[in-house]
Amino acid sequence: MNKVILIGRLTRDPELRYTGTNIPVATFTLAVNRNFSNQSGEREADFINVVVWRKQAENVKNYLNQGSRVAIDGRIQTRSYDGNDGQKRYVTEVIAENVEFLGSKNSGSSSNNISSQPENNSEPTPYDFSETPESKGTDIESNPFADFGNSIEISDDELPF
Repeated sequence: MNKVILIGRLTRDPELRYTGTNIPVATFTLAVNRNFSNQSGEREADFINVVVWRKQAENVKNYLNQGSRVAIDGRIQTRSYDGNDGQKRYVTEVIAENVEFLGSKNSGSSSNNISSQPENNSEPTPYDFSETPESKGTDIESNPFADFGNSIEISDDELPF
């Protein structure tokens, strides 16, 4: 079985190209934090090359940029080619079958800032926290987070994953 699931942040903007038969293909590098710290107490990351095909490739190019947080699942693929110096080169990359956008385009900071209002060019959030409900009852229209202000700061250390 060849199955990979990764959550990380893009290290650069995705590059979109088209094959000779006009099939879109996007590539990007994903920084994935390791679960442990090194000897000096710092967390390290692995930088993994990812390839996305067809409509998902166009969506990745249109809606993600450097720092965007994503979850991908796919498979590992290794290919080889001859370099300019005649040496055989090997490339290992993840071929993404699914790409889930986990944050807005501008959420590339070191701590996750869950904003109350959607940012430009991001997918709309399912809740609009900017409206203050008349009452704080238990009806669906009430905002249980109204007392916390417009944003909630959450550091990566507080997340269970």
